[in-house]
Amino acid sequence: MISKSRKTKETDITISLSLYGTGKSKINTGVGFLDHMLESFSKHSLIDLNITCSGDTHIDDHHSVEDIGIVLGSLLAEAIYPVEKMERFGSANIVMDEACVSCDLDLSNRPYLVYEVDVRGKVGTFDTELVEEFFKAFVLNAKISTHIVALRGKNRHHIIEAAFKSLGVAIRRATQKNERVGIPSTKDVL
Repeated sequence: MISKSRKTKETDITISLSLYGTGKSKINTGVGFLDHMLESFSKHSLIDLNITCSGDTHIDDHHSVEDIGIVLGSLLAEAIYPVEKMERFGSANIVMDEACVSCDLDLSNRPYLVYEVDVRGKVGTFDTELVEEFFKAFVLNAKISTHIVALRGKNRHHIIEAAFKSLGVAIRRATQKNERVGIPSTKDVL
């Protein structure tokens, strides 16, 4: 298990991660809906996660959500790079009742995000616009090219949870060990 901490005037975050775990998590971010999403991500990626965050949620959840994405993404980058003897590419379509969200990604060491998930409003007290902020921070710091696209859905909770689960499954598939691929790039470096 590897760990990283980050402390600013707005947040104090510590995350521990085991890339080839069993999907166990202990998460306390101070943002209940985000806890639920990260638990789903952990379960379906099979990444063991311990996350604690003390943030200025009396203002709103923005700083905590974005900063957790920064720390989690940078820790994932530490765990996967240099990419060697793993599949590199991963994809998943996840269905939750009426919702279906697709995630396709490349452990490219070149961050890029396509985010086509049109959810507006709130889930409980959680501002849904923060989901994109989390994914931006995560992808930039994990250095992965990621496309997250909502194919259908009406229920905001279902759509967002399907997005986190599809990211988790796609990462699990991309990090799958494969001795035959060596360095999975014609450049011989990622």
